[in-house]
Amino acid sequence: MFTNDSPTRAEIDAFRARKVALVTGISGQDGSYLAELLLQKGYRVHGIIRRSSSFNTARIEHLYSNPVTHSENSNFKLHYGDMTDSSCLMKLIASIQPSEVYHLAAQSHVKVSFDLPEYTAEVDAVGTLRLLDAIHACGLTKKVRFYQASTSELFGKVQEVPQKETTPFYPRSPYAAAKLYSFWIVVNYREAYDMFACNGILFNHESPRRGETFVTRKITRSVAKIALGQQDQLQLGNLNARRDWGHAKEYVEAMWRILQHDRPDDFVIATGKNYTVRKFVELAFKEIGRTIV
Repeated sequence: MFTNDSPTRAEIDAFRARKVALVTGISGQDGSYLAELLLQKGYRVHGIIRRSSSFNTARIEHLYSNPVTHSENSNFKLHYGDMTDSSCLMKLIASIQPSEVYHLAAQSHVKVSFDLPEYTAEVDAVGTLRLLDAIHACGLTKKVRFYQASTSELFGKVQEVPQKETTPFYPRSPYAAAKLYSFWIVVNYREAYDMFACNGILFNHESPRRGETFVTRKITRSVAKIALGQQDQLQLGNLNARRDWGHAKEYVEAMWRILQHDRPDDFVIATGKNYTVRKFVELAFKEIGRTIV
């Protein structure tokens, strides 16, 4: 804790040396991999999960149930919270006093955002503002390093190829529009309050922990069922759509590296290579010894 609003350099360095991270969206694909990475690096990790009548912690169950990482004095703790509840976020920031905040929570499905545009805006846009404002209200703007998981959907109707940090944004969905606000409010807090706040514009990244509604998991699950004789066809949309696919484990390390920089900035995280959905399907079927035409 600080004794005044203008801590010395030594006080700030000592504060950050505590290595306490708060991760929103910790039960998701990226959050679970990030939690593992931070624990390996010696962090105390706090995660926010939503209260639900059904269990939604499958991706972090091995951390939550491990007595080494989760006990009374453990390095891994979960807290109930929601990006739509500013008072809750304020209390968590005040009690945890994190040195780094990784904001990954979002309603991240493009199609769903058209069905739930208002909810998407509340969580993805205003939710980021609530979290930043909680940090500011707790007097931690110059002590906390903040990462916001942005998205390549910001580029939408592509203005240039390849896209980079200076490529103009052209969002084409309620999800992308909400994340556009989120991106710029992070920049605003960085400039207005001299806050170490960064955006990571992530292109597609996959893993076995990817949500089952996303195209890569639709493909792999269907191919597995076809191989087992439980399904006889795979239905997809545009097979010629091109995507830049990376691996989630590598992308969460990039998130961590962004917050270790000397100065805050915004970064595009991508492989620089793109493939068609058809190519992904071909490679998946090749794994079970089948060829598609």
